[in-house]
Amino acid sequence: MKSWMVIGIVAFAIALISNLIRPKDAKWFRRLQRPNWLTFEKLIPVIWTTVFICGAWSAYIIWEQTQSWNWMATYIVLELLTIAFTPVLFWSHNLKLAAYIGGAGFIMCLLLTLGVFQLSVWAAVLLIPYLLWSPIGTFTTWEMDKLNE
Repeated sequence: MKSWMVIGIVAFAIALISNLIRPKDAKWFRRLQRPNWLTFEKLIPVIWTTVFICGAWSAYIIWEQTQSWNWMATYIVLELLTIAFTPVLFWSHNLKLAAYIGGAGFIMCLLLTLGVFQLSVWAAVLLIPYLLWSPIGTFTTWEMDKLNE
């Protein structure tokens, strides 16, 4: 099996974890107040799909250059941290905790980007969508926490 296929399958399998949502938690989330400026909520799944595809592509580039399991473990930890946002939010009903996880994901991605930049500019560039979107999602969650205290 080609390395890009393995990386894609692993990324997809990890992403499935975020779908572990109980109906009562989805109902709770739908009832939350949102900031008036949150007009792009329906685009969020498309945005995150794009971010994950770019992240997997970045991992593929690094794998092909280094064959390093340490780098792959770092990408996996970043994805697990990112995916943890949804189950933690839905199971705990704690927007502030979810925002902290979002912030931690941004910091980890920033460190990963700085690390892989030395190996491949393109691998680093492919992490930019995460670095752009993650703060928006984290800020949105933080604002929702204030509205729903």
